[in-house]
Amino acid sequence: MKVTVDQDACTGSGQCVLIAPEVFDQRDTDGIVVLLSDSPDPLRHEDVREAARICPALAITLTQS
Repeated sequence: MKVTVDQDACTGSGQCVLIAPEVFDQRDTDGIVVLLSDSPDPLRHEDVREAARICPALAITLTQS
């Protein structure tokens, strides 16, 4: 799995961080998503899929690597 984020689209809701904190974080200044791992461990794939699914801004894109 390959993860990309669109920081310009991100609204800073933080749902991704709550679901997959090993993969996503937020900037302290404005809450915009920060990608910690663009190729997460397979054990995290289900959480990452859920984070992408519930992102209100659709700022998370997943592709198969």
